[in-house]
Amino acid sequence: MPNFLQHDDTSHGHESAPSPADALDGVSGTALWTVRMRAQESVRADALFDDPLAAEFLARAREAGSPPGSGVLQQVLPDWLAVRTRFFDDHLLAVTRAGRSQVVLLGAGLDTRAHRLDWPAGVDLFEVDLPAVHAFKERIVAGHPPAVARRVPVAADLLADWRGPLLSAGFDPGRPTAWLCEGLLFYLAPEAVDRLVAVASELSAPGSTLGAECLNADAADSPFVRPWLEALSGSGTPWVWHLADADHWWGERGWQAQVADLLALPYAVERFAPHLAAHPGLEKQSMLLVTATRPAGGR
Repeated sequence: MPNFLQHDDTSHGHESAPSPADALDGVSGTALWTVRMRAQESVRADALFDDPLAAEFLARAREAGSPPGSGVLQQVLPDWLAVRTRFFDDHLLAVTRAGRSQVVLLGAGLDTRAHRLDWPAGVDLFEVDLPAVHAFKERIVAGHPPAVARRVPVAADLLADWRGPLLSAGFDPGRPTAWLCEGLLFYLAPEAVDRLVAVASELSAPGSTLGAECLNADAADSPFVRPWLEALSGSGTPWVWHLADADHWWGERGWQAQVADLLALPYAVERFAPHLAAHPGLEKQSMLLVTATRPAGGR
């Protein structure tokens, strides 16, 4: 979840020494309730991933909070997050084992893939987010160096210049890259999404890949999605970017894209089965998990 869109406005007196919780200024509420869901998933007997650092993030947090509202989508959200995480875990491991030795997490937040995934040797993993997010995160991850991947924090604002800081951190645009935009793009205005994708595209050597989570515009007014969007808007974190035709949209920007059929994945079918049984009319294509490849020439 993006950390540059919702800030804690609580002020602190200058006369008192900062406490560990003070480091949370600049870390979004969405990032905190997302990491709480990751911690809860990690202790399940049927967990789709294991994030042992999530509990440590929560121990430093004032209040992890919950997603706004109480609609059907909010009930599904923890299982959606588990499936989404597993899907992109598998995607990133597959493409790096196939030769992409650079990974860039845009709006990385409190993601811990650098530490918890079984990366192939030689992977450089760049985490792009705001300085305040990195300051909080480093308090926890400093004592847990990645076993294989080289983790590179990049302090930058994705709504401003992040290209320069990424290049200065050692990113090589001549090497094929695996980009990930997870829980990010729908918080951005359409023009901001265009700018971000344009920069990533410019920095992508042929053979680069991209993973992105998108809101299906065709489902935005459904009884399943609309209450969720209204709750988000009321909480001050609206989803403002919707995508109607993923193949066409990404294709216009030089990417060969594919929307995942989640109901073809056994772990997704098993996890979603209780929700589909309880809500037979549940919108199955409201959220899209897109993977894409940058071919030679960008087309």
